Amino acid sequence: MRSPRPRVLIGGGGEKKTLRLVAQYADACNLFTTSPRRSATRSTSSRRTATDVGRDFSEIEVTIAGRFADGGVDEFVEQLQPYAKLGVQTVIVMPPTGTPAQWIEDFAAPLVQRVADL
Repeated sequence: MRSPRPRVLIGGGGEKKTLRLVAQYADACNLFTTSPRRSATRSTSSRRTATDVGRDFSEIEVTIAGRFADGGVDEFVEQLQPYAKLGVQTVIVMPPTGTPAQWIEDFAAPLVQRVADL
């Protein structure tokens, strides 16, 4: 494999194929935000699959992506707490439709440090 190379992020939760691809090739995996419980199941399966292929799961960055409730900053931080306990290191947030730049300025910017503190 050439070095340096682009980082590879694989998203999905298919236990037969996708998680094996994550364990073999990915620098990061995206668990999506279906629910903390479902993400926990995928995280456990990912760890087991990594062990099966001889890879240390701690080498794989865990991410989530999705739209979150339209509530305020406190509600958003509360929603992310279970994911932080799962070892999620990066949160990819899709802004709502309408005026995404304004949403980033008004909503996302004020919560960055609070999420980082999780």
